[in-house]
Amino acid sequence: MKHKFIVSGGGTGGHIFPAISIANALKKRFPACEILFVGANGRMEMERVPAAGYRIVGLPVSGLDRKNLLRNVRVLFNLGRSLLQARKIVRSFKPEVAVGVGGYASGPLLRAASKAGIPTLLQEQNSYAGVTNKLLAKKASKICVAYDGMDKFFPADKIVKTGNPIRQDLLLVAPKATEAYQFFGFTPSKKTLLIVGGSLGARTINQSVTAHLETLTTAGIQIIWQTGKLYSAQAKVAAEAFQSKALLVTDFVSRMDYAYSIADLVISRAGASSISELCLLAKPTILVPSPNVAEDHQKQNALALVKNDAALMVKDVEANEKLIDRAILLLNNALELDKLAKNIYKMAEKNAAERIVDEVEKIMKKAID
Repeated sequence: MKHKFIVSGGGTGGHIFPAISIANALKKRFPACEILFVGANGRMEMERVPAAGYRIVGLPVSGLDRKNLLRNVRVLFNLGRSLLQARKIVRSFKPEVAVGVGGYASGPLLRAASKAGIPTLLQEQNSYAGVTNKLLAKKASKICVAYDGMDKFFPADKIVKTGNPIRQDLLLVAPKATEAYQFFGFTPSKKTLLIVGGSLGARTINQSVTAHLETLTTAGIQIIWQTGKLYSAQAKVAAEAFQSKALLVTDFVSRMDYAYSIADLVISRAGASSISELCLLAKPTILVPSPNVAEDHQKQNALALVKNDAALMVKDVEANEKLIDRAILLLNNALELDKLAKNIYKMAEKNAAERIVDEVEKIMKKAID
């Protein structure tokens, strides 16, 4: 029998990378299986998923507009259309299990699967559960989480702590790899600061870096500054006055495995996927949680590490004043860097994608019994 699975969710890289990791683990476990992705039209997953070798169908679904309530009339209309399309997809594809990774795209599909009697598995990446997963939890067979204490959102008997799947290629390059230094034209004798703000960029982080470029470029360190698409042009203009081989400004880092390999310290937003990567790679980190996310979940993600002395946190509103000075101070404190590296690695959940597939397999066996 050929196994069939639907993987649904998306909207940001934070949902897409775990989804693709789960699909890859399903393919490894069941080589002949067929996997269909279901995402949201016009969102990142519609490009990234086919690039990873999987078929995807898009729904006309979008998130609620909290600022302009009138726009939600169209959102609700599209939700109705998405529910109808999701039912058709489930009926024609006939999956054994539907996996939802969060994001509004997974709502209609998993609801349709549940109504059709198909078992569902949810993967919640954050320490503060998303709205879609909270709504779907009642009908789910299993809920795979990355943090303790998730029983305040979900039924305790359905929860399995698996961790978040990450891009496996990140683990293949050794720390301080010679080829990684060569790729960026950097030297192993200097400390390296990696600044990342997601695929689109993080305005506050970029503004903080721009305001303190002189401090950074005279600190005797090397800097990889990933600005994101939205801020690339203005960041490059700002950096022109501080031309240095030790400062690399780019909208996108094509080899994040190399960037992580040589990074002595990372400045990052506090998205769940990023944190999972940083834990598994044992990277000392300063987190700047985005205030522009649902339920302020990035702050909760960051606090889970801060409470365990596994990362530092700088509030978004304080970043311009404190972030860069704190980063340089930390880079010059070998003992503190070592402590943060050891503590963040203790929070790593290994083989998350395989453990999620273990749960999928248990659901399949239960359905047969």
